[in-house]
Amino acid sequence: MGFITWNDNYSVNISEVDEQHKRLIGLLNEMYDAMSVGKGRDVLGSVLKKLLDYTQYHFSTEERLFREHGYPESEAHKRKHNELTEKTKKLQESFDRGNKMITIDVMLFLSDWLNVHILDEDKRYSHFLNSKGVH
Repeated sequence: MGFITWNDNYSVNISEVDEQHKRLIGLLNEMYDAMSVGKGRDVLGSVLKKLLDYTQYHFSTEERLFREHGYPESEAHKRKHNELTEKTKKLQESFDRGNKMITIDVMLFLSDWLNVHILDEDKRYSHFLNSKGVH
């Protein structure tokens, strides 16, 4: 069933970025579906690995667009990316140490990421990049 369904509220009107955000929602839903049948810990390592790998790819896409089009708030946004990356690494380390509550922490983190970073932080660059012809 999933936890979050993609809708236009999540769109930044840049197809490449929207597709990547859909993948992040997919990771959250993968975790949620596993947790709903008592298998959260079974998939957590895999989800965290995918999340670490995918965030690097996704953030590099956004940062490339910022450089190419001179986004004036790129440094502040990049700091947010660094914070999210560090949080993901800490969750991975906690999982590796055997933290039993980590699945809930990951769900809260991913949910917060989608509802704060994408809906707030990413929406800030959307209009700027759209005005530069990026769609």
